[in-house]
Parts: sequence; structure tokens; C-alpha cells
Amino acid sequence: MALSKAPSVAHVRVDEGSAGQRIDNFLVRVCKGVPKSHIYRILRSGEVRVNSKRVAQTYRLQEGDELRIPPIRLAEKPDAPSVPVGKPFDIVFEDDALLVLDKPAGLAVHGGSGVSFGVIEQLRRQRPEAKFLELVHRLDRETSGLLIVAKKRSALTVLHDMMREGRVHKRYLTLVAGRWLNLQQHIKLALHKYLTEGGERRVSVNPEGKPAHSIVRLVKRWQSCSLVEVELKTGRTHQIRVHLSHSGFPLFGDDKYGDFALNKQLEKAGLKRMFLHAAKLALPHPLSGAPVELQSALPSELSGFISQLERNEKREYGQAL
Repeated sequence: MALSKAPSVAHVRVDEGSAGQRIDNFLVRVCKGVPKSHIYRILRSGEVRVNSKRVAQTYRLQEGDELRIPPIRLAEKPDAPSVPVGKPFDIVFEDDALLVLDKPAGLAVHGGSGVSFGVIEQLRRQRPEAKFLELVHRLDRETSGLLIVAKKRSALTVLHDMMREGRVHKRYLTLVAGRWLNLQQHIKLALHKYLTEGGERRVSVNPEGKPAHSIVRLVKRWQSCSLVEVELKTGRTHQIRVHLSHSGFPLFGDDKYGDFALNKQLEKAGLKRMFLHAAKLALPHPLSGAPVELQSALPSELSGFISQLERNEKREYGQAL
């Protein structure tokens, strides 16, 4: 629901998709373009009513609540760039509570930081009838693979709890420079986020940072590189990329933490993106508790590069494709 720019009282009935959300966050969402300071002012003044009563900004909405939102006049703004419908996403799993899609590389999961739109905005554009669609987690723009989207607030809340508790198991496939020797290795290195002088977000290994734990398993090894599966026990920003680069095994095609000279050679050889793919997900269903196990095959540009490796280099470990 979007509020009209004409100053008039709005009456809103809370549906299942908004039940459980704090009223201040709900108003920020539906009163598009209204400063948060104004949202909090009309809450404190009692101009916003729920079932004809004043409520605190921390009140959690219940299905069927009747909201009265006072007239709000917005300054005219130029229209934001429209979100293109785009190609329909490959849906790997879907029910009433959530969906899991196969995100292509090169597309951000959401707009912001110079990006006008991402997966979630396009998905909402493709499904205008959907009352609730929210990202459960993120993938880097350059990463492809399995991405969870909640279709109910109740599912989103449970999924966020499950992520914090480590009950959502995520495994990635990546191709790294160098000969990875151990069949399985734990990397426990704390990570610290910072901004470069140019304002870009970066992550470094730092004992003062947040704990981060990755489990790396060898899948295949050639003379110059290795295909490994990485299981995340924590979900820090750029965790796989920094853990492996710091360990001396930069990801192929990584333009932030990789081997830049090698990346140029790889691009000439046909690899024009970072080799990182969210390949496996395992979790209990947030509402039923039933096990959900999903897989996503390597996209063609990555599997094709592996085939090229098989032709050009001797494989030292692992099975053929």
C-alpha cells in the first residue's frame, strides 16, 4: 500500500503478511518518502491510532488491526527509475512460506549504494500480487546460486532466528589458485569490516574483528588450481573470499581480494566473473519443521571453464565431470 500525496486520512487493515511487524517499521514501509523523524512524531503525538487507540512505537501489529494514519503531504519528487520486469528467475523451491531462487551472477540482491534495483525489486515487479516478499540473507553481486526469500513475516522471523543459531547450512563451490592439499580444513579467522579511502567496503583478517568459521573441503585439484566446497558456520561479509585469500588461495576472478594479474589472464581464457556459487542449502522448514535440502548446478560459464581445465591440465585429485 502506498500513501497518496494528497493530504487525507488513510485507513489500513493489517493482513497476515504484516502481522508481527513493529508499527514504526510498518509505517516507514508504507509511508514511502516520509522521513523517519516525522513517522516517530506522529506516533508520539497519537495521530496514528490502532483500533482507535494510541500505541507505542514498539507495538507489534496483529492481523486484523485497523490503523488510522493521518494526512501526510509529501514534497513532489522526480519519479525514480522504474524497475524492469526482467527475465523470470529460476525458482528452485516454493511454497506458501518461502521461495528459493537461483540468482545469476552480476545482479545485486537489492538496490542501494549506486545500484537502482536488485533481485528483490525485480521479483516484486514480476509478482505484483504478492503481499510480502523479503530477502532472508544476501549474496554478493558477483556470486550466483541459491537465495532464500520469505513470503510471510512469520517465516522471515523464524528464518532469521535459524540463521543466527546456525541451523541454515550453506555450501559454496569456488575455484582457487594453488594446490589445496587437505581433504578438509577448518579456517577460524576473525574478520573486520572497513571502508577504503574511496568509500568502498572491504574486509580484513583482524583478531579484533568478529569470529568467522569456514570449513573447506577439496573437490578436485589440478596442477595450478583447486575446486573446493566451503561450508559457512558463520555468515560474515566476504567471508569465503577473505578466508581463502588470506590462506594463500585467492578465488579466480575476485576483483577485490584476488590475484589481479591472474584475473586478467583468466578473462582472456574465458572466465569473465568471480568463480563463487552458492550450491547447496539445507534447513528445517521455518513453519513445518520438515527438512528442506536444495542444490544448484554450476552455471554454464563456470562448468564450461572447468571443462576447459580438464582438457588443458592434468587432474591430480577428484572425479571427472
